[in-house]
This record gives sequence, structure tokens and C-alpha cells, in this order.
Amino acid sequence: MPVGEGAIRVRTGRSDIKLEGAVEGVAVAAAAPLSTRPGWRPSLGPSGAWVAEQVEAQADRWTLWTPVAFGSGCAIYFGLLREPQAWIAWALIPLVVVLLVARRWSVRRAVSMLLVLSACAVGGFAVAKLRTDAVKAPVAQAGVRPQPLEAWVVDIASPGQGGQRLLLAPIRVGDWPPEETPIRSRVTLRPGTPLPAPGQAVRLLAMVNPPPPPASPGAYDFSRDAFFESVGAVGLALLPPEPLTVDGPAPWRLRLTMAVNAARWALTQRIVRTLGPETGGLAAAMTTGHEAYIPREQVDNLRAAGLAHIISISGLHMAIVGGFAFGLARLLIAAWPWLALRVHGKKLAAVFGMAAIGGYLVLSGSPPPAERAAITATVAFAAILVDRQAISLHALALAAMAVLLAQPEAVTEPGFQMSFAATAALVALAEIWPRPVKEIDVPWPIRAVQGGASWTAASIAVSFVAGLATGPFAIQHFNRVSTWGLFANLAVAPISSFLMMPGLALGAALAPFGLGKWPLEVAGWSIGLINQVAAWAAAAPMSQVVVASAPDWVLPVSFFGLLFTCLWRGGLRWAGLPLALAILWAPRPTAPEVWVSADGAAVAMRDGKDAVLLRPDVKLFGAELWARRRGLTPLETEAARDARFACDAWSCTPGPAAPVRLAAAWNLKRPLKPGRLEEMCAAAELVILRNDVRPESCAAPTVLTGADFARGGAVELYRDGKGWRRVWAQDLRGRRPWTWGFDPR
Repeated sequence: MPVGEGAIRVRTGRSDIKLEGAVEGVAVAAAAPLSTRPGWRPSLGPSGAWVAEQVEAQADRWTLWTPVAFGSGCAIYFGLLREPQAWIAWALIPLVVVLLVARRWSVRRAVSMLLVLSACAVGGFAVAKLRTDAVKAPVAQAGVRPQPLEAWVVDIASPGQGGQRLLLAPIRVGDWPPEETPIRSRVTLRPGTPLPAPGQAVRLLAMVNPPPPPASPGAYDFSRDAFFESVGAVGLALLPPEPLTVDGPAPWRLRLTMAVNAARWALTQRIVRTLGPETGGLAAAMTTGHEAYIPREQVDNLRAAGLAHIISISGLHMAIVGGFAFGLARLLIAAWPWLALRVHGKKLAAVFGMAAIGGYLVLSGSPPPAERAAITATVAFAAILVDRQAISLHALALAAMAVLLAQPEAVTEPGFQMSFAATAALVALAEIWPRPVKEIDVPWPIRAVQGGASWTAASIAVSFVAGLATGPFAIQHFNRVSTWGLFANLAVAPISSFLMMPGLALGAALAPFGLGKWPLEVAGWSIGLINQVAAWAAAAPMSQVVVASAPDWVLPVSFFGLLFTCLWRGGLRWAGLPLALAILWAPRPTAPEVWVSADGAAVAMRDGKDAVLLRPDVKLFGAELWARRRGLTPLETEAARDARFACDAWSCTPGPAAPVRLAAAWNLKRPLKPGRLEEMCAAAELVILRNDVRPESCAAPTVLTGADFARGGAVELYRDGKGWRRVWAQDLRGRRPWTWGFDPR
């Protein structure tokens, strides 16, 4: 509307803008949407104009896609079946520079952003390759006999299914030359073995092997994680560790690491002594990262209730610790008027928050999830220091880029995927969450009711959105859906945020002064409540639902759809929702008939919706993982097996009720009873032999031996006409630096 001579007022979506000294026609043209200007694709029609407006609204959000492009380049590198040459990575760096320089000469914003995103993708591929070459270290070869192992105890690793584990820095492994000795190794101790403290030098006798390959074709490759953590060997201790006298001290960096870990281990034991094993184990895990004292039943209950994320130190813990330190510092500064008038309270509190994050990172042992969470929290506090919004999608994009630059392998890890997907969804939720109008004068009872209703609605929305964002990754990687997870997390959130984590933080800080008992007791009481909630949720009907993994293409599609829904501004964002939910509607492939572990020691087969295990007490982790990936329920009893197969100590032959006419023998060195092999060959269409001896004559049409498993790893077998189609894990892994040491023999 006209305002005066030479001035008009243009109404935009949010406010009126007064243009002084402007010609009315020019002002109206400048204020008009891009889609209505002359020459702007008038043939597109209303739908095309709406899409053009949607694209135009992303002017300040294209930078949010730079970490997505960078991560895509990293993912392409890790998805290759053959390791590229190093010169390719070095050659890509000048290409990144060329793309960024070309961007400055571009006159169109769309072309400019396309060049930037292409540069990020190329840079991600190059950085991933250079990172792999930088961390490359010796990997053990498969051992055929026990090896004497002399090593420093670096830390107490998280226990595995076989028992407690040690993280060791080997000094000497048998007669291996130094250049072939792994930098780190993880050794599982026999049940009941006392745990040595970090910093001790020990001698033990162990079976030493390379890190294990995937439990089934296409399953998660834990050996890749071990490679980037410089863990080149895993082993099973045959005898308890003995103290070792070493000539000279360890390298100074190793001594520093062991000193920190020794202090962490001492604090862990102090917490367990104070609270007892029932609650102390979980309290220690959330304080120092040591999971050695958590009862197995608690872990199972937390997993069934959808609360297993509490155990691993990650974004939730860092946010609570950093936020608690930040809020406490602001309160103390405001309570001291002299200081409050002389310093910027919010910025000084941000410094305290960053210090708390750094201290907690050291105290937790700096596992990769904690490092990523610390980077994200540090970026948020740094934004406060430079007068920027702490919680925003731009800050999250900067944190994601920092994490990927330091750890490009994180793009393959479920923790990174779930953490940043959930955070992006929650920040996007915060952007669209309505801000309630605060009345000037309202009685406190009404205000309390309004506040309680707002907090309840926000808590439900946060838990629902976070669960929805992490759902595709939980289904694809873990094949579990916690039916009561939303309600369990709603019940646990205030307990962990306001009681447990502050109590643990104060208890850990005051423990050296002998004042940490009462905060730890408060934390122990709150952990008891959490365990009770987990037990109720785990015991509820249908507490867990097993969902088969979708094809490999589904997870990238779901991830892109989720990111599009979160990062795009405007109504078009909801076009990404069907893609984000692809994990639900994508068809599942047909489950295989038979699975065999990477060393031929364990065999399972499909019988309807069940998985029958021939050796229920061997390779149980791998058998359960395979069954869940295929949507099957593992039958882990000998009774279920004996109803279908005739088995002795070293072999099985099919019975009348066997779903597959399969025979298996898992003797590695000991010979079978005379005539047993011939009996197996005559009774079966598929014979599995763990050793390398292939029978000269066998009536079975398909025979697999240890030599086949040494080449291909775990295998899935599908009926293919009259024969069997084999899918080997090693063929899907390719030949990469973390696969070269593989040989289960």
C-alpha cells in the first residue's frame, strides 16, 4: 500500500518493509515471488510455481547438505569391494580445489551449490582413504597353536559373550617379528579369572587370531571397527594372566593412557563397593565406561525395554553432564552479583560446560560414541561463545562435518547413524514446535498445570520423534523393535536427567575427597527405579518384536528421506516421509535354508519361522544374529535339535523330521568313528565338514569343507532347483585392509 511520495510498504510473510525512494513498479517487482516474475518458467503452472517457491525457500539451508555429501563420499569408499590405490586419493584433492574455485565463477546459485556438494563428496572419499592408510597396522594371522603373550594391560574391555576381556598392548607374541606384532589385542579370560588392573605387565597363554569376520553374509563387520581402533588380534586366554617383570618402562603415551585407565578402574571398583553389584555395575558403566560388573539380566531387560542406549556413553550422557554443568555455572554466577556484573555469565558457563564435557570424555575412556558426542556438545557451547544459536541445524551440520573429518569410518557405524538422525529430527522438531504465549498475570496453580501439560506434550513428542528417527537403523542393524520403548523412555527420562546423571557426576567429582557417597547413593536409588521400569517393560506381553533386515538399498533411502524431512523447509519436506519409512514397506528377501559360521563350527537351518541350531552352545552370538536378520526365532535347546537330527559329540545326521537333509561334522583334528562319514554322505544331500579333508567318494551332491570356509567365511545356502546356491560373506566384504588377515583355520 502507498505510504507517501516515493515510498511504498511491501507486505511479506512476516512483516511490512518500507522502501524509501523507490519507484512503485520496481518495488513491486522486487517484492514479487520469483515464480511470478517475467521469464520465470510461466509454463510450469501453479504446481511448478509452488515447487519453485519451495526451492527458493532453501536459500540459507543448502549448507546443511554439505556433511551429507561428505558422508556419502565416505560411504562410497567403504562400500567398495576392492581397495583403491593411494594415488587416487591424492589426485582427488586437486579436484576438490578445482570444484571450489569453479564455484566462485558460477553465476547461478544452484550450480554453485552443486559444485560445493560435489567437492564435499569427492573430499569425503579422499579423506576416508587417507584415514585408512594412516591407521593401517599389523593384523594377526590365524593361529593353529597357543601362543605365549607378553603385554601391558591397557584397559578392561567390555565383556563379550565368552566372558571378561582385556585390552592389551603386546610386547611379544610367540616368535612373531616386531613388524608383524599387532599394536593392540583383545583377550577373553576364562570365567572366574581375576582381572588385573590397567598398567600391569602380564604373561599369558592364548589362542590368537585376527578379528572375527561377519557372522553371516551382509552382517555388520566388527573387524572393520577393530581395524580403525588398531586392534589387530583377538584371543582366548587358556591360563590366568601372570605378573611379568619388564625391562624398561612403556612408551610415555602408553603410560599416560594406562594411568588414566587405572584411575578409571579404581573409581569403577569404588562405585561398585559403594552401591553393590545390583546398581553399582550400571552406575560404573555410565560413569567410567566399564561394563564389567553389569549383571547379564539387567542388560537383557534394558535391551528388551528399549533402554540399552543408557549403558553406552553417548549423546544423552554428554548432553546431561554438559547441560548440568552449564546450568549450575549460570546459577552460581547469577548468585554472585559482583561477578555477574563483570563477566558474561552465559559465555563463562559455556566454558564450564566444555570443561565438563572434556573431563567426562577422559573419565569415560574416550570410546568413539563419546568422542562424537563430545564434538557435538563442544560445537554447541562454542556457538554460545561466538553469539550464535547453540541448538540449530547449522551447528549440527558443523558437528557432523567435524566428526566425519576426524573419523570418516563413523559413517558405517550404527551409533553415528542413530545419534545424528535422532538429533537432526529433534532439532527440526524444535524449529516447528509452537511457542506458547506467556500471560503476564496468571495464578500459579494454573501456570503449574499449563507447564506440566506443556512438558508432558514435549516429552511425548521428543520420545516419539527420536524413536521414529532411530527406528530404521534399529530394525536394519539389530532387528528388534521394543514395543514398550516409548513408555519406558518417557518414564526413565526425568529420572536419568534430574537424579541419576547429576548424582553420578557429583559422586565422581567428590570421590577423591571422600565426599562422593551421598550423591552416589542418590544415583543408585534412581538406577534401581530404572531397572524396575526395564524389568516391567521386558516382562510385558510382546516386549520385543523381531523384524527381518531389509535389502541393502533400503537403509540409504530411509536415511535420505529422514534427512530430507528434517533439513528441507516448507511443505515439500513431507515428500521425504515415505522414503524415511521405506524400512517398513520394503519387501524382505526370502530367508536362506541353511547358515554355517565362518569356521564351519556352527550350523543352523530354517524350519518355518524357527532356526534350528545343531550346536546350541557354540557360536551362539553368530547364530542369534543370523536368525534375527532373517526374521527367525532361534531354537537354542538340544531337545529341539534332537527332535530333527541324530547327533553325537562330533556330528549330526538328518532324521525324518529334519527340514533339510543335512549332515555336519565339527571335528577339527580328532577322526570320526569308523563308518560315520560314509553314513553322513549316504543320508544327506548337503554335508558340512569343519576340517579340510574332502572325502574321495561321497554320495551327497554338495560337500563343504574347512578349505571352503577359509576362503569364503560364513555362508548362506538357498535351494536352487536340485542344487544349492551359496552366498559367501567374504565375497560381499571384498578385499579391504580389514579383511586381509581373515583365515578362520
